[in-house]
Amino acid sequence: MTSAPRRIDLRSDTVTRPDDTMRAAMAAAEVGDDVLDHDPTMRELEERAAALLGVEAMLWVPSGSMGNLIALMAHLRRGDRFLAARGSHVLEAELGTPAWLAGGMPHPLEWSGRPGRVAADDVSAMAAGSAPYYALRTTLLCLENTHNFAGGTVTPPDEHALLVATAREAGLKVHLDGARLWNAAVALSVPPAALTVGVDTVQVCLSKGLGAPVGSLVGGSAAFVAEARRLRKMLGGGVRQGGVLAAGGLVALSRINDVAADHANARTLAAGLAELGWEVTEPQTNIVLASVPDTPTTLAMLDRVGVPAVAVPGGVRFVTHRDVLAADIAEALHRIKSA
Repeated sequence: MTSAPRRIDLRSDTVTRPDDTMRAAMAAAEVGDDVLDHDPTMRELEERAAALLGVEAMLWVPSGSMGNLIALMAHLRRGDRFLAARGSHVLEAELGTPAWLAGGMPHPLEWSGRPGRVAADDVSAMAAGSAPYYALRTTLLCLENTHNFAGGTVTPPDEHALLVATAREAGLKVHLDGARLWNAAVALSVPPAALTVGVDTVQVCLSKGLGAPVGSLVGGSAAFVAEARRLRKMLGGGVRQGGVLAAGGLVALSRINDVAADHANARTLAAGLAELGWEVTEPQTNIVLASVPDTPTTLAMLDRVGVPAVAVPGGVRFVTHRDVLAADIAEALHRIKSA
């Protein structure tokens, strides 16, 4: 009986597992009751992340979705409209909580001819003008860098600054979903803080490309974080001896530059698939999108050869990560070619 092939899991960079170094740091972490006293390791993580991102303060949260929701709950009043690029995570992958729990009316902005990126003129047009009292009131712009469902596309600092300035001029606040901001910073060879300039709030993830087992951070002003701590508790996200998790996050922050290898592997994968006749978008970071005529059949084939991916509109998505090496990409392409 032939054994199943070893899985080369390209479904997401969330499948990474903490290595021995991270596990040892977690086991040795100094801990305290974070709800009552602010766990010391959690505090260290939050302060280090705030310095990296150029904001006053940050708060650890169990997930990026909770981090985004906390920011939107802080920014929106019931019935306020918020803007986000079509396909943004806050629109498509957070179970409607921006509307359900934050009370906001989502409005997708079309891409400006560049996947995942919106035009400043479109922000102005949606936010502009006096209107009768019964019209929707637009109060918030949500940015996403990198843009997941557009294929990990990157918004550079100058374009980010223009969007923030446009939002400010229109009286909008700005939240940045930076779940993969580390990837954007490495791809652009800029510090992460260069991509947060002017935002009111930002969320970043530790459990994707950086390899921590769980956790994100949401931050902005010290006043926002004080309110965010209250909202986290309201949503059931208070932690006790959270230093065990925060220690993994501290190790993760020391590995930001490692995502460059994931980007290189994504380019290799995309080039190899193109050679096999696949219609592939050239990746900017660690996400490869491929258009296929029959997504279920393609996914079944990939699963059969031990190279699982996920469905996206019109095709499949592959995500490279720290648990997949260059040799694994070569093996994955060999299996796909053989199939």
